[in-house]
Amino acid sequence: MDKFNQLRGTAAPLDMINIDTDMIIPKQYLKTIKRTGLGKHLFAEMRYDDNGNEKPEFALNKPQYRNAQILVADDNFGCGSSREHAPWALLDFGIRCVISTSFADIFYNNCFKNGILPIKVTKQQLRELMDDAAKGSNAVLEIDLEHQTIGRPNGESVTFEIDPHRKDCLLNGLDDIGLTMKRESGITDFEEKRKRDQPWA
Repeated sequence: MDKFNQLRGTAAPLDMINIDTDMIIPKQYLKTIKRTGLGKHLFAEMRYDDNGNEKPEFALNKPQYRNAQILVADDNFGCGSSREHAPWALLDFGIRCVISTSFADIFYNNCFKNGILPIKVTKQQLRELMDDAAKGSNAVLEIDLEHQTIGRPNGESVTFEIDPHRKDCLLNGLDDIGLTMKRESGITDFEEKRKRDQPWA
């Protein structure tokens, strides 16, 4: 997966609690096992009406947020079913970072495995960042994973905590396969030793 170090991008506000994975990517789009092509269906039931026309009031349909790379959302983002298609759809749309006060555990873990940085902040910090995101074309945040900071438009910054192992994986672009490949030589040595010691196995 792509490395994540620094990100400077427009932040779109989703001032809603309990945005679940079915809202992120509705069930009818789960038939594919490809990680691409899902971006056009991201938040489909909120983005489009019954005729497939865009709802102009939805944040990601507004001109200033069409290229958003960051979402600022309220409590409990990614709750509901465990579908990995949710981070796939976010990433395919162009979202590399989601900021909230809390995330569902499975969605939170899936983000790291797909190169998306989920950041947990306090309620007060969220309100400030939500206000920043509401500034439209001026809603630019600067994410620095190495230093664990969010740079705000007014020049202030917010610090955040992250598990060191997950941070290292994002900085180096390592998903589960990448982590396994880092141990390739050790795995090969083990297999060769096993063949010598247990040729019957």
